[in-house]
Amino acid sequence: MTCRQWKYNTRLLITLVVLWPTVVSHATTDRPPNIVFILVDDLGWNELGCYGDSFFETPHLDRLAAQGMRFTNAYAPSPICSSSRAAFLTGRSPARLGFEFVIQSKNSGPEVPNAPLLTPPYAEQLALDEVTIGEALQEAGYVTGFFGKWHVNQHHQGYLGWSPTHGPLAQGFLFGDVDRGSHPYTYSDRGFGDFQSGEYPPHAMTEKAIDFLKNNKGRPMLLYYSSYYVHNPVHTRCKWLYDKFADKPDATGAPADRAMYGAFVAMMDHYIGQLLGSLDELGLSENTVVIFTSDNGGSPAYHFRSVLRGSKWNLYEGGIRVPLIVRWPAAIQSATVCDIPVAGMDIFPTICQLAGVAPAENRPLDGVSIVPLLRDASGKGWNRDTLYWHFPYYIRRVDTRPQSAIRQGDWKLIYHYEDHRVELYNLANDIGEKIQRRWDQPEKVQLLREALARYLKSVEARMPTPNPEYDPDRGAL
Repeated sequence: MTCRQWKYNTRLLITLVVLWPTVVSHATTDRPPNIVFILVDDLGWNELGCYGDSFFETPHLDRLAAQGMRFTNAYAPSPICSSSRAAFLTGRSPARLGFEFVIQSKNSGPEVPNAPLLTPPYAEQLALDEVTIGEALQEAGYVTGFFGKWHVNQHHQGYLGWSPTHGPLAQGFLFGDVDRGSHPYTYSDRGFGDFQSGEYPPHAMTEKAIDFLKNNKGRPMLLYYSSYYVHNPVHTRCKWLYDKFADKPDATGAPADRAMYGAFVAMMDHYIGQLLGSLDELGLSENTVVIFTSDNGGSPAYHFRSVLRGSKWNLYEGGIRVPLIVRWPAAIQSATVCDIPVAGMDIFPTICQLAGVAPAENRPLDGVSIVPLLRDASGKGWNRDTLYWHFPYYIRRVDTRPQSAIRQGDWKLIYHYEDHRVELYNLANDIGEKIQRRWDQPEKVQLLREALARYLKSVEARMPTPNPEYDPDRGAL
């Protein structure tokens, strides 16, 4: 028995002892619910019809929201891909994980060579001693499957390739496939194909995920459907779909092809619709919890519809506020809206509670289960009112500099490490973060700065440090 197998078996024994009454209850009455977690890539907060934007056409996700609960104040763990994904998988914040940036190789140089601050070393893999949601549920008797984008290991045999030692099949998932399906990652010709009106290219990733559901429908299942949509390159082969969006009044304008992006979002929705439709066809919908969200905010190249400031790669609302929809027929009334702030780290403990699994006590979590909110969207008895983000890096493309942020109630503070500057906003009446409040709320600034510092210290967050070789005459960004 390997050390890793011993770790799994030991935690399983502890889980069964702690949860024996729950396990017996499921065995003698009904099965624990199947769980389908749908994670998309770079989708902005309001880029769905059900979030109020009429430009985008997302009937399948709109239907999901009509059947379940839509969260208006949901946040990604990070404004960038890999660190958010590590947090979704573990329930632990990027700051606690020491995993705050996108995967880079050992030889990667700094984003900005001559910068006032030195940033922490880039993470290279999700550590094997972290407990993933796949591991937690597999040990509780779930069959686990992961399909699509992993991106928390070094690229293996090509961009986004799964590592045999650190990929999902080594991190708690029994079945899976890296297949990119119809995403433009798989082709270089940016022309249109021969697709009739209403016809979409086949998407092998979705087909394989549906096969997983078919082959395991007699057992409790966790399906982690990690879509490559709507990440660049943005393109559709369906001319009929492109033309449909090109005819819309808001389709023209810089900096990007708006019609192409609208079509791309529609393709994402179509394939998710195929997956959701298979749950209906297989008779699984009633006993399946479906969770949908995005890994971070929208790309700055396709930010033309956003009412939020900022984008992917920074801690303004546009970089971290994301859509979140949950459908759970056993508990959620249709068309419910929840305005309580929640975060991506909450997904792990939520899924654990739904499955009757106790997270390991020796692995502190930053997320909390949102099951109470799924049962009562008003938040009665909900006592978590503070969220944190830590992004100690530079991003040249959007002039992002090392920063951290805290939201407490309706107040949000962003702290900049270069010059110790703070920004303070009240999101209740300024969702676009346009009205600076640090001048008239000095006590609130002090309170939030201290709370943010305490949290970062408590998780031993890695901090940027002064660059002794910085030459201000050369410039940085």
